[in-house]
Amino acid sequence: MSRYARHHLFWPLAVLVLLLVLNLFFANNFFRITVIDGHLYGSIIDIARRAAPLILVGVGMTLVIATGGIDLSVGSVMAVSGALACLMIGDLSDQNSLVGVLGAIAVALLLCLGLGVWNGFLVSVIGIQPIVATLILMVAGRGLAQLITGGQILNVQSSPYRQIGAGYFLAIPVSVIIAVLVALALTQLVRRTALGLLLEAVGGSPAASRLAGIQARGLTWLVYVIAAVCAGVAGLIYSSNVNSADSNAAGNLIELDAILAVVIGGTALTGGRFSLGGTVLGAVLIETLNVTIVSVGIPPEANLLFKAVVVVVLCLAQSQAFRERVLTRRTTRRKAKEAVA
Repeated sequence: MSRYARHHLFWPLAVLVLLLVLNLFFANNFFRITVIDGHLYGSIIDIARRAAPLILVGVGMTLVIATGGIDLSVGSVMAVSGALACLMIGDLSDQNSLVGVLGAIAVALLLCLGLGVWNGFLVSVIGIQPIVATLILMVAGRGLAQLITGGQILNVQSSPYRQIGAGYFLAIPVSVIIAVLVALALTQLVRRTALGLLLEAVGGSPAASRLAGIQARGLTWLVYVIAAVCAGVAGLIYSSNVNSADSNAAGNLIELDAILAVVIGGTALTGGRFSLGGTVLGAVLIETLNVTIVSVGIPPEANLLFKAVVVVVLCLAQSQAFRERVLTRRTTRRKAKEAVA
């Protein structure tokens, strides 16, 4: 048991199973999955759909944190991506034009790529602290999204665009397929090549990696670009699911949930050790927790407090130092009682 408990995914999995069991008792037909018009529906499917944008943002954030950095601008990049795509689609003479929609998506993602290049430039070339550099884009990006939309909510009626966030392929939501494919592709990239090892080296000791001949500057630049593109895809999913671009609501505070998913997944915030699979599990756990809060009947005004308590308990359970300290105290007390007896 103790050998399994030391695995970084043991406690997140245990909490996820506990939440699912709670839903089994408090939510009617929670595990029921139905097929309607060839599409899968059910609470589990809803959790996966809601977790898709967070998974995308989370895996990008994981690579940034692996190098010892952080990206606070991902929520704003989401807003910019959805705003530009909806603006371009809204200007089309035929919003159902597949070529026009693909062109709008490509331009939106190119802009996100440029925003990632800007973040990487500030951090790796200028040398600004990551939290400060990305805070600049966090504020400026939200303003850019409002400029694109004119401060209004842009509504679109495009069937091809709606397929990204609300469509199905082989009965599975397209947004879930996109999130899983991106997570798998990045996992293969960092585990099948030397990229993952190099990122851990840069995050573990930037000076030592530089002396070893590793191009730390280029790698740092690269992870910010990947994070921005992932956030851009998440922004497309969010806006297409609601057929509109809301520059204020899109991606609001998602950077905090993404960091939380990364921490729950076992990635060290100090850099040098990361787990993309753990981040995916963390994102699913967060969305399951949000659903459980509603199922159990927690009052809305206590939602955030309940969520914070669960996260604190999970983080303490994951901490090996905390577990060893608790076990040491128990052992000491037991020996003291035995000595007295």
